Amino acid sequence: MSLPPLFNSLRLPAVASPMFIISNPEMVIAQCKAGIVGSFPALNARPQEKLGDWLTQIEDALDAHNQANPDEPAAPFAVNQIVHRSNDRLMQDLEVCVKHEVPIVITSLGAREEVNEAVHSYGGIVLHDIINNRFARKAIEKGADGLIAVAAGAGGHAGTQSPLALIAEIRAWFDGPLLLSGAISCGNSILAAQAMGADLAYIGSAFIASNEAHADPAYKQMIVDCGAEDIIYTDRFTGVHGNYLIPSLRAAGIDPRRLAHEERNKMDFGKADAASNEDGSEAKAWKQIWGSGQGIGAVEAVEPVAAIVARLEEEYAAAKARLAAL
Repeated sequence: MSLPPLFNSLRLPAVASPMFIISNPEMVIAQCKAGIVGSFPALNARPQEKLGDWLTQIEDALDAHNQANPDEPAAPFAVNQIVHRSNDRLMQDLEVCVKHEVPIVITSLGAREEVNEAVHSYGGIVLHDIINNRFARKAIEKGADGLIAVAAGAGGHAGTQSPLALIAEIRAWFDGPLLLSGAISCGNSILAAQAMGADLAYIGSAFIASNEAHADPAYKQMIVDCGAEDIIYTDRFTGVHGNYLIPSLRAAGIDPRRLAHEERNKMDFGKADAASNEDGSEAKAWKQIWGSGQGIGAVEAVEPVAAIVARLEEEYAAAKARLAAL
């Protein structure tokens, strides 16, 4: 197994996952400067015309960092493209990414050959989100360079399979770049992902509780205060199963116990409304119904991105030393 050369500058074998609404240029810049891949969804740049401005801001900041720190260059960044047909911005956003030659494009909710070809036209690489081995094979057949195995316990639109099973099935036939997503919030888990056969860990929820995150302060504190038992897995908000914080449902006036009896919404990323509140009004997924993975029990404070990465690095090194001693 080997990774493309653009990953050589990583301080940790980790990629920060793109989070809808949460990820912004400030967070991406901080993540890349700290030595891990930073990313954001193209849809976070609103209106669409802002996407080019965001990319220029990130590129300028990382270029300045690299000139000032030639021995410790920043990690590359990535942009997430939702390729589901409900995303009517896709081709416009893709054109902007091609113009800026975004080094890594993360595709989600479908695999499309024309998207992969556009990224390959300038030498970029495509990593595709999958939740099972069947989708993994389809993604590679359609030209993706690598895979992000979204296992049970991940934030957002997570899968249900054990990471042990999912990684083993993929590695039986695929030796390219493989990332693992699912409840990874500490350095021990990063090493565990590699031990299972993944090249890199894919980390999201831990960065919600960062100073740079574009999240409500109450959301950040909820990440700190909650654990795995405070997560519910449901498809009632976007039409696709995902993990959400139960306290955020209650704060929006939604009883988690009645979700199983509500009619499922048709998948329409970023547009579908959540279940109605007790008062008959509606709350939207991601904005009021807050997503989270099951690994947040390891998050103990809201702190800068740099401090989070430093903690992960220390824990990762300690885990390697502990295993070496065995």
